Amino acid sequence: MSSSTPSYAAVLRAPHARRTFGAALLGRLSYGIVPLSLTLASAGATGSYATAGTAVAGFALTVSALSPVRARLIDRYGPRRALPPMAFAYALVLGALALLTARHGVPAAPLVVLALAAGAFPPPLGPVMRTLWSDLVPDRRLLQRAYSLDTVAEELLFVTGPLLAGLIAALVGPAAGVAVSAGLVLAGTFALVSSPVARSQTGTAGAADPVENGPTPRRSRGGSFGGLGRPVVLSAGIGTCLGALGLLLVAFAAHRHEAPAAAWAEAALSAGSAVGGLVYGSRSWRVPGRVRLPVLTAALAMSLAVAGAAPDLYALAAVVGVAGLFVAPALTTAYLLAEESAAPGARTRAGAWVNTAFNAGSSFGMAAAGRLIGRLPLAWCFVAAAALPLILALVALTRRARGEEPVRRAGCEDPTRRARPEEE
Repeated sequence: MSSSTPSYAAVLRAPHARRTFGAALLGRLSYGIVPLSLTLASAGATGSYATAGTAVAGFALTVSALSPVRARLIDRYGPRRALPPMAFAYALVLGALALLTARHGVPAAPLVVLALAAGAFPPPLGPVMRTLWSDLVPDRRLLQRAYSLDTVAEELLFVTGPLLAGLIAALVGPAAGVAVSAGLVLAGTFALVSSPVARSQTGTAGAADPVENGPTPRRSRGGSFGGLGRPVVLSAGIGTCLGALGLLLVAFAAHRHEAPAAAWAEAALSAGSAVGGLVYGSRSWRVPGRVRLPVLTAALAMSLAVAGAAPDLYALAAVVGVAGLFVAPALTTAYLLAEESAAPGARTRAGAWVNTAFNAGSSFGMAAAGRLIGRLPLAWCFVAAAALPLILALVALTRRARGEEPVRRAGCEDPTRRARPEEE
């Protein structure tokens, strides 16, 4: 390991980097505000938390299920042509939801239908931004820094977003939070596509499509075969672990009659993730990314497995904070491996598959934890939540130890090795 990697300031000094990154963050803030705003607005409009939960779950389902489709459109037609129609459609449906939920006595059916429709259109600003980083910072030593910065910033957006949603709900009303989300995504998307680096991405329309129908094995830009499977599978495992953790923290706190204190453990996880991501991105690693990712996943899982044995909430927050140190580094590495594995015209889809796998795993983990709580001692629920990502990580490490890594072209090192920084 070496500390010779250029600074985060060097990432932001790249031509058009601050403008492009700022625009993407503005639009992505919408995704931090809308879940809580939509939940509160739906519950207030219908008088039913069950309906609100159904609407938000339907929204999340279509967001995740159609994410690869939206990313495919970006790869095919380029951000400048594909993003604005998505942003318009998404903002239009959110606007309709805001108008609908601004009053009381709203029927459940139109609310759920609109929520499902809204989830079909969110422009994939995160995957697009990670694709653009590859062009903004072609020096591969800087790309890890850029991805770490992006992951940490996204983490902070999903911490500040609900706070803003709560503030808007208190000052104006929850429906206003839905409307603000629509405005943010429009402003951020159009600022992003006006960036010179986004305008240079023209897509692959008219050319052969480099990806089939998902994260199936294929030959990547670096000559490796099947490189996308590992980051996708391990991202699903990480999502499973963290999805279950959110519910387990609430159960742990409620068992001690301090349910609101679960927020402190959540904050510790986010703080640990931010610190871990910034430190991780500041280093150049000699160990290949295909080894780092399962190691980081295993470290996260083992940390959370012991969290349930904490004697009180203070100890729990400390252990969860330590576990958080591995979250952003693991996701950063997953995105780096996905970017490296993708053909030139499929980079947005590669990142979107990592996102989709993480979100699907998170939903599964939360559902599984809900069924386990009350049937197993709570400490064992934490162990069960960590089991899947730990098994996946150990399988990945075992396969590498047996020499089942992708074959590389003669003379080509692993693209994440420091020995070939231009390929990192």
